[in-house]
Amino acid sequence: MKKIEAIIRPHKLDDVQEALSEAGFAGLTVSEVRGYGRQKGHKEVYRGTEYNLNFVPKVKIELICVDDRVETAVETIIKIAKTGQVGDGKIFIYDVKDAIRIRTGESGESSL
Repeated sequence: MKKIEAIIRPHKLDDVQEALSEAGFAGLTVSEVRGYGRQKGHKEVYRGTEYNLNFVPKVKIELICVDDRVETAVETIIKIAKTGQVGDGKIFIYDVKDAIRIRTGESGESSL
């Protein structure tokens, strides 16, 4: 099993969620996060005053899937979340030792 973490633009969340659902991924976790990478923040104007925002709002999607579905998930996320501009985000993939469904006690792939 693998854990996929994708940091994407907030306005892409609904489209990515819908595409992952259509691709057969049953669940995911979403968190609002802030950070910066090569963008180094950005400037916004509020009531005529310009402000530097060092941390850019993003959304973090986390999902766990079986090894042979990782490529499908990653391709789906990239296809939908990509704008071609700096700040599209990043995808991280981790190994998962085990997963346990708390309600039933199931573990492994059947718990997903």
